Amino acid sequence: MKNIDNPSEKIIIALDGMDKNNVFNLLEKIPEIIWVKVGLELFVSEGPDILSILRDKGKKIFLDLKFHDIPTTVARACFEASQTGAEFISLHTCAGIRALKMANEAAQEGAAKVNLMPPKLLGITILTSWTNESFASDLLINQSIDKRVKHLAEIASKSGLGGCVCSPREVQSLREVYPEAFELVTPGIRSLGSDVNDQSRVSDASEAIKMGASKLVIGRAITKSNDPAYIFKSFCDKVVI
Repeated sequence: MKNIDNPSEKIIIALDGMDKNNVFNLLEKIPEIIWVKVGLELFVSEGPDILSILRDKGKKIFLDLKFHDIPTTVARACFEASQTGAEFISLHTCAGIRALKMANEAAQEGAAKVNLMPPKLLGITILTSWTNESFASDLLINQSIDKRVKHLAEIASKSGLGGCVCSPREVQSLREVYPEAFELVTPGIRSLGSDVNDQSRVSDASEAIKMGASKLVIGRAITKSNDPAYIFKSFCDKVVI
């Protein structure tokens, strides 16, 4: 495993549960932040202008709206989203190969329309809140989550996506198959012994990086901390190998 020159590049701060003022305060406290994740909560409450503001502050953006619809609708959404300047855009892999291929092509076209680098589309595999038990009881799916994630990652790769989103539990098995250029972005990062909240398949930051994660999505552990700058630095220290 190669050394990481800038560990801040490995951490994406999830801005969930925050408003615009909270976000600005956090960025002032931690100017070292490079990546931020704008999810449904912040996007719906503040609108797309928040993306322009974050770009003006020099931040890289993971637009995590998890598009999932019929192929034409997903493609049109990615066409529009690609013009925001976001570097990553998420969509559900289970939308199917046709939808993913159309979305990828549309994202390329949308970015080109406004002279931007095209974003990497990331396929959501299985959300970290799911367990094998809830998978079977709620969805009547008896296939293990591990096998389903492998299948969905394969669909993402075959469709030309730039990577996928998976829990830390599946990172190692996927990295054995896919090269570093295929992004494996992992939420569900917790400090050992901390509250997992509503996520089930979690891991420590250092372990996730060692297993092959490209980037770690970390939210409440930092944003809800009494000393977010200190906690951010502690996570940066953990990803240095």
